Parts: sequence; C-alpha cells; structure tokens
Amino acid sequence: MKKTVLLTGAAGFIGSNLLQYLFNKYSEYHFLVLDALTYAGNHKNIPEYIQKSKRFEFWYGDVTNPYIVNELMERSHLVVHLAAETHVARSIFDNTKFFTTDVIGTQTMMNALIKCTQIERFIHISSSEVYGTANGDVMSEEHPLNPRSPYAGAKAGADRLVYSYWCSHDVPAVILRPFNNYGPRQHLEKMTPRFITSAIKNEQLTVHGDGCAQRDWIYVDDNCEAIDRALHVDDFNRIKNQVINIGTGRSVKVLDMARCILKEINRAPDLITYIGNRPGQVDLHRATTAKAKELLDWEPKTQVVDGLRKTIEWYSDNEVWWKELEWMKHVPIRTAAGKLEMH
Repeated sequence: MKKTVLLTGAAGFIGSNLLQYLFNKYSEYHFLVLDALTYAGNHKNIPEYIQKSKRFEFWYGDVTNPYIVNELMERSHLVVHLAAETHVARSIFDNTKFFTTDVIGTQTMMNALIKCTQIERFIHISSSEVYGTANGDVMSEEHPLNPRSPYAGAKAGADRLVYSYWCSHDVPAVILRPFNNYGPRQHLEKMTPRFITSAIKNEQLTVHGDGCAQRDWIYVDDNCEAIDRALHVDDFNRIKNQVINIGTGRSVKVLDMARCILKEINRAPDLITYIGNRPGQVDLHRATTAKAKELLDWEPKTQVVDGLRKTIEWYSDNEVWWKELEWMKHVPIRTAAGKLEMH
C-alpha cells in the first residue's frame, strides 16, 4: 500500500540510515524529511538518488515550529521522530538547545499528533541514556530513569512527555530506546567515528578514565530494522503504547573498542591516550532484549567486530565526507576532576 512517512532529523546519523533503509525497501512509499540542518545534520548524508526522487521531499525547518510540523503531520500516515540534540559532552556545557529541541520539539510533535487522526503509528526514538548507569547487570524497560547529563535529562523529558500524551490522549505511539549506535555517516564528535578517523590518520585516541565503562553497541542497520518492525508489525495493538529497548544484550568496554579499531586498521596499541572522566560518566549500559524479540520478532544480526569492519570501510572510503567535520571532532571539556581537556 502507498504510505507517506514523515522522518524528523533524517539528515543526521540514524535518520539518514533509516531513510535509505526504508526508501530502498518500500518502493510505493513517499518520504517527507524535516531537518533543521544543525551542525550534526548534513544534506550530504542523504544519497543523491533519494534527493532526486519524486518520492522524496526535504523540508528545512525546526521541529519546534508548529506551522511546519502541523502541515507535514497532516500529510503523513507513519511518523518516526528522531530529531534531537544528542552529544553528551556538549550538553554539559551548552545545554539550552538540548531542552528546546528534545523537549519542546517533542511537545510540538505530540500536539500535532492529537489533531491528525489519519496517523497510524508514531515511533518516538528515545535513548538508553535516559537510564543512567545500570543498577544491575542489564537494563530492562522497567529500569529507573536516572539521567546523568543534560542531554540524557532532555531525552528523558521527551520520553515521559510521549508517555503522558498516550495516557491522556490515547495516541498511537511507541517509544523505542536504542542503545549505543555506530555505523556510516556518524558525526565525528561521537566515540566510534572519532576513534576510527584518528586511527586512519595515525593520531592518538583519547579514552575517558581507565576505559572500563561498558556500552551495548548496536550497528545502525540493525537499529533501522527494529524501527521498521515497529512501523509494520501486523497487530499494532501488541506494541501500541509500549516502551521497547533496542540493543544486543552484550556490552563491550570503551578501551576494548579502541583496541579493536586499532587492530583492524593495523595501528600500534600505544596510540591510546587517557584523559579524565567526564562529569556524569555512565559505567554500564547493557540491554535486555526479550521484549523486542517478543513484540517485534527482532534480534540484532551484526557482531561488534563485523560492524566495526563495515564502519571502518565506510570511513576509509569516504574521507572527503569526514574531512569537512574534523574541526568539530574534539570538544574541550572540564573533567570530573576539574581539569580542562580535549574530549
């Protein structure tokens, strides 16, 4: 069937990968993209063949603008709300934009949703960061929300805002909480592309603390498949108004990720440099995956080493793309010990 899909923030990392995934799979669908093209959004992230297609429209604008949001929502059947400011370190020292985009932007989307009765599914992309540090070995969807940075606090606010709307307005919403994504077209401020591009240039990889913080790393294509399942699972009532983790159920230390990248690019292990822990450091993220398997019939397919190889290959082949972003790769932060260092 022909559908119109609205994707907010689809000039960013996950959004552009999701757009390409869905565009290639659903040949009858029409796609609307709303993106403010902030520093992490890049029109070059959207493949040229999509940009030139009659099935694609790009709208330059902000999710806090109700006039644009209302117009696009009125035309849509399926919505995936990804637009957000997402960088933890930046949020600690410059957080106003995070709350404006993540919370007020989500409020604008939800106010439009309650007016648009033709929308069949609204998928809100939250984040595992809302949990803070794991209380135990794994994080289920019932884990307390203990955000440890302004970014995480803003995402938690948006997450609970969506929850409040489905309680008060019975909107057809689902909240997905992806864990740490990596893959092609990720901004260099994030750890994995920062490590990869530094290793390609034979430069130092900066690791916070002792590098023993653990994350549940999920390859972006696996995440896109999970979002696709949420958009198309046959019985929507099974997932309506549910919160679902999107992760692998496994965690890898930051230091081990750095070592694996250096090994894959054939660089010396002594390229690792240790700096102080950032404020609000999260020690452990590891998802429970039972709910995603039960409700979405979804499990991740990509092992970390295989995903890193694909990601390394992409950055190796697309140096022109990431060279333009290098000036934003390192962010000055004041560590938990009070020392000013380059992230």
